[in-house]
Amino acid sequence: MNIDPNWIPLLHEMNATLTRRQFFRRSATGLGVAALSSLLGPRAYGASDNGAALAEKLWRIAPKAKRAIYISLIGAPSQLDTFDYKPGLTARFKEDLKDWLKNQGERLTGMTAGQQTFPLAPSVFKFAQYGPGGAWVSELLPWHAKMAGDLCFIRSMHTDAINHEPANQLSYTGSMIMGKASMGSWVAYGLGTLNEDLPTFVVLHASHSSPYSNVQAISARLWGAGFLPGKYAGVALRAKGDAVLYLKDAPGISREMRHKMIDGLTALNERSYAALGDPEIQTRTQQFEMAFRMQASVPDLTDLSGEGEKTYELYGADSKDRGTFANSALMARRLVERGVRFVQIFHRGWDQHGSLPRDLASQCKDVDQGCYGLIQDLKQRGMLEDTLVVWGGEFGRTIYCQGKLEEKDYGRDHHPRCFTVWMAGGGVKPGFVYGKTDEMSYNILENPVHVHELHATILHQLGIDHEKLAFPYQGLDQRLTGVEPAKVVSDLLA
Repeated sequence: MNIDPNWIPLLHEMNATLTRRQFFRRSATGLGVAALSSLLGPRAYGASDNGAALAEKLWRIAPKAKRAIYISLIGAPSQLDTFDYKPGLTARFKEDLKDWLKNQGERLTGMTAGQQTFPLAPSVFKFAQYGPGGAWVSELLPWHAKMAGDLCFIRSMHTDAINHEPANQLSYTGSMIMGKASMGSWVAYGLGTLNEDLPTFVVLHASHSSPYSNVQAISARLWGAGFLPGKYAGVALRAKGDAVLYLKDAPGISREMRHKMIDGLTALNERSYAALGDPEIQTRTQQFEMAFRMQASVPDLTDLSGEGEKTYELYGADSKDRGTFANSALMARRLVERGVRFVQIFHRGWDQHGSLPRDLASQCKDVDQGCYGLIQDLKQRGMLEDTLVVWGGEFGRTIYCQGKLEEKDYGRDHHPRCFTVWMAGGGVKPGFVYGKTDEMSYNILENPVHVHELHATILHQLGIDHEKLAFPYQGLDQRLTGVEPAKVVSDLLA
């Protein structure tokens, strides 16, 4: 490319000119940062790693759990057909709820807004009570019934969103607005790592779903770092092929040579950072170094040959097959065993707008024994008491049928007013049932728990004060639990 010589002085002048962003970056080590610190005090510390180390003292509290596993059921399982038993509705089969819904101020999705009738659809499944708390568990989840004494059921969850994408963002980033940091990233930022050779936050996708599932699309926003430094983003392990791309060195590249290459890149990046002050350069350096260490740690992690047959029997036969939920559950145990702070398992296909009895049964079969195996495996290894496990979707399902209602076949639309989540281990009460919904599983009668309150409770058990864990961004102290008051649900804690 030829450049007119007359332009060269102007280009030099433009390159030498500080942009507004560069000015603030370069002045961060001078008098400007001293003045800013005197104005903002400890709130300014969240902007750098050194500051984070100081700020930890502000948000750390005595932990009950060292790590967490979040089982995310994308699509939203029906609480009416799993844990929120409503036997009085059987006699009201097909009753039109149209006028009743108007009195409730019902929010309708575009999928049912045009229906002329809203027939009541009782669950076709049998229920029984289990555990010391007398939790109602559907016949769809026989392995859950066996471990009801280990679970803490919250039947009074509620959320603000009625559609999947905003509801998932609220559930996993604390906001329906895009660009926020995910829960796992907040935990990684707030607590740091327990193993330098693995990511602090790992994501597993149970990609093998039932043949009837209506698979919802999800995006990396649900495990992204948002405004936090990029190193706190979740690292997704692949279900097929190498767990991480480019895990093996190219032919002819020895480990020593690879190490020298990383050192050379680090030196170049340090020069770039000194010139520009861009924190993303530091993130890139840390990612290269982590990738080098993962080349040794990940093969050991994913090698299940040392797991005995009793372990496979515990999780179920599917646990040998990568991409199944059972295999993901087993991998989650191996990850937390090696010091990973936060593991998130995504299992999709829970959006039963039609053919619910068939499709939900298939979905429950996918996860039932795997969940049981995970809880019992952690328990027998002495890890359940300091590992918090959370299970749930983004909202609940309606009591009325979407589309045509038949005696043994129905579908349910989205319902944000109430749904069920369970927790286990990590200092929560085992065999405990919390909250109550009305006879229609429509409104909450006792002990409502908002999504932000669930977040506050999870952080509390991990040793983080959710009101003090903040990161300054765009003039605000950003928090996972937002700006509205959110309390820790102390009734759930042992």
